[in-house]
Amino acid sequence: MPFSLVPDRVFDRYADITPAYLSERGVTLLLSDLDFTLAAKKTPRPDQPLREWIADLAAHGIGFMIVSNNRSGRRVTEFCADLGVPYQGHARKPSPRGLRAAMERAGTDPAHTAMLGDKLLTDMLAANRSGVLALMVEPVGGPVTAWQKVLHALQSPFKAVCRRRTAKIG
Repeated sequence: MPFSLVPDRVFDRYADITPAYLSERGVTLLLSDLDFTLAAKKTPRPDQPLREWIADLAAHGIGFMIVSNNRSGRRVTEFCADLGVPYQGHARKPSPRGLRAAMERAGTDPAHTAMLGDKLLTDMLAANRSGVLALMVEPVGGPVTAWQKVLHALQSPFKAVCRRRTAKIG
């Protein structure tokens, strides 16, 4: 299991990740964190742009599942039910177990899976430890609390490494 905090790619927001981008990399399953990745933590229901983005993925044959560490199953359960997507709860990221369980449920493997998230120490580390494509987004709503601002600042060097690598590749 590789121990790396560096994502494979950093995007400004989830909507910048297109079905074409995923398909070109052989991705048939996109796993995603929920809070600050797809919606602000206090957002109770998915908005229309998120619904349309997930529908576009599905139309291009890309499965979607939320993988969450969220301790309150109610929020994730209701959000996913409203979206009509499955979720893997109590994932315990950065452990790869939750991602592996999600891949098993979806019937796929790491070579055909990507993980989308906003945090290095949970989402990207879990993705890298699982051997899946690690895709990072800037947090929805930006860092709010003092702790989030510290974490956001600490992530900057790792995102910079990723951006330099991406620029070299083209």
